[in-house]
Formats: sequence, C-alpha cells, structure tokens
Amino acid sequence: MILFRTFLLFFIFITPLKANTIYDLIKIPNLEIYNIDTKNELRYLYATKPFRLGINVKKNINCYNSDKKTLDEKYRIIKKNLDRYSLRFLKKINLKYIVLCENLSIAGINTAGIPNNKTRTLIIDIKFNENYFERAIHHELFHIMNDNYKELFNENIWKNLNKKNFEYSKCSTCSDNWNLELLNNKSGFFTEYAKSTASEDMAEVFSHLIFYQDEIGTKDPIIKKKILFIKESILSIDDTFNF
Repeated sequence: MILFRTFLLFFIFITPLKANTIYDLIKIPNLEIYNIDTKNELRYLYATKPFRLGINVKKNINCYNSDKKTLDEKYRIIKKNLDRYSLRFLKKINLKYIVLCENLSIAGINTAGIPNNKTRTLIIDIKFNENYFERAIHHELFHIMNDNYKELFNENIWKNLNKKNFEYSKCSTCSDNWNLELLNNKSGFFTEYAKSTASEDMAEVFSHLIFYQDEIGTKDPIIKKKILFIKESILSIDDTFNF
C-alpha cells in the first residue's frame, strides 16, 4: 500500500499534470503547473483561464489568468519571499500549493490572497498593489498558519494587548477603504487595515516583522507586546524558525 502511494505521488508530480488532476487535488479549475521543483517543496500553479469558486454570490471567489511576462516576473518575487520558509515549517503550517492569478476578489472585493488550510493552498493575486505586494505575501501566509493554530493565536488574549477602549471592526471585508500604508502615529497598529480584525492585525504584525526584519524598530509599547506574542507563538510551532 505504501509502495503504491509512493508511486502515485511520483506519477502525479513528475509526469505532466492535467487541469482535472490538479482540480482533484485542490478543487480549483483551469490550473497548470508553473514549477514544482523547489527546495521547500512548494508547488506553484497558475491559472490558464479565469476561474470562479463558490455558488454563493456573497462569497464567490474570482481570479483571472495573466500574461506570461507578468507571470514570470511575479513568480520570481513570490518565490524569493517564500524561499525563506523551510520545508519543516511549511509542513507544520500545512501549506503546499501556491496558485498564481490576477485580479483576485472575494464577494466583489479585491484581495491580495486567499488561504485554504483544508486544501493546503494559497491563492495570490500577482497584480496586487505594487507598494505592498511583497509584504502581502507574508501577510497571507500568516492566515494559513493562523487557521491551523487558532488556540495559539488566541484572539481574546490578543485583544487584551490593545488599549481598553479599542474595538475591531466586524470584518475585514466590510470596507475596501482600509489603508495598508505604514502609520506615522502607530498607537498599537502598523496600518489602518490592522484595525479591521484581530486576525488581520496579527497578519500585519507578522508581515512587517518578516519583511522588514531589523528595520522594524518601534518604540510603541503595544506593538512590542504584539511582536513578542507572534514570536513566541511561532516558536512554539517550530522552534527552529528564524526571524
């Protein structure tokens, strides 16, 4: 049985994949392989045609195929950023497939990425705002991790790190006016978008921590506590993780 499964996996990933085979794996139509030969074993797929997921108009996910030049350029950027994550870490957070497409939206609202921990997949909009594109990759990866470790990234504990009178919005997609620009007066938040929900706030802290690394320096006491929370939680998932 083990030998059969090994042969099946070899056949799936070494021989050319057809769109329907990929669909059987991650339930997204119109995809083909871009690259599966990566050090951390991430499988990069791309849309050959537009696709739509979901039958509920209010929750529909839409994304479109891109031209080869854009696809090649953005792939290099995405891979460079995701290469910093080890195979060990990616297995622990349950991420395997990266889907590349453009003009990604959910319920008609554009978004940088959509994670699905059940299919181990992250859809990335390769034409997302250039000013935040690279940081957004790490932001979206955090959501995969968060979805798999809800008990670690406890929102009630997180909310208590904020000022007592602060309340998050009801949802991150309630408005498309959330700004991703770094705030001058942070007061506990890196961006306006961080104020939308606790999970988005965590993702913003993580993405700034990973993307800016040593340049993240801040004197804000609330952000310092949030950074410590994120670091301790991630190290409890993978104690070899390198910030």
